[in-house]
Amino acid sequence: MKTLVVCSGGLDSVTLAHKVAAEHELAGLLSFDYGQRHRKELGFAALCAERLTVPHRIVDIHEIGGGLFGSALTDNVDVPDGHYAEDTMKVTVVPNRNAIMLAIAFGFAAAHDADAVATAVHGGDHFIYPDCRPAFIDAFQMMQDQALDGYAKIRIYAPYVNLTKADIVRNGAAYGTPFAQTWSCYKGAERHCGRCGTCVERREAFHLSGQPDPTDYEDSDFWLDALRRRTA
Repeated sequence: MKTLVVCSGGLDSVTLAHKVAAEHELAGLLSFDYGQRHRKELGFAALCAERLTVPHRIVDIHEIGGGLFGSALTDNVDVPDGHYAEDTMKVTVVPNRNAIMLAIAFGFAAAHDADAVATAVHGGDHFIYPDCRPAFIDAFQMMQDQALDGYAKIRIYAPYVNLTKADIVRNGAAYGTPFAQTWSCYKGAERHCGRCGTCVERREAFHLSGQPDPTDYEDSDFWLDALRRRTA
């Protein structure tokens, strides 16, 4: 299956790229610069493409991202600290982000005769992000079947949609994903902050998976406090 992977440079999508490279034909990586404050992640997507020796394209959708204001990822809004499942993390929602990116990816896939578009949405995202849920994936596939009817048949490949972040770490370890060469932190500083939702989720996933975490965090213990507050 010739597959184009939507790759942000994060742990999930880089792991997915390694999985696709091992199990299918990796057509290339497609990344998006939508004005995210953590756009340094795109450099890690480029490293992944170089490592897997496949083409990498970064699509500039700054103009679109600029209109999706109100999110801590694209606007002058502080990224909150805490567990990913906390209600405060809803401020990190970028409305319709995955729908926009996947629609573009399907266009590229059709033009390049690919069989599938892979996305690394996973079960941990369901609480906050509606365009990461199984219902969205199914509906998007139906929409694309109509949009490309008579032109191309492209499958959306979302193998992690019902898995946890810890499952992805285990999967990544099996495929030799270099976790140190991935980026999760939404704050986009020199080091992972260790306090934002994505950092806490990342740290927790390594703990639950039993895999060593190579990430350099500014605050490596905050995740424990976040977990205690969530379960209190």
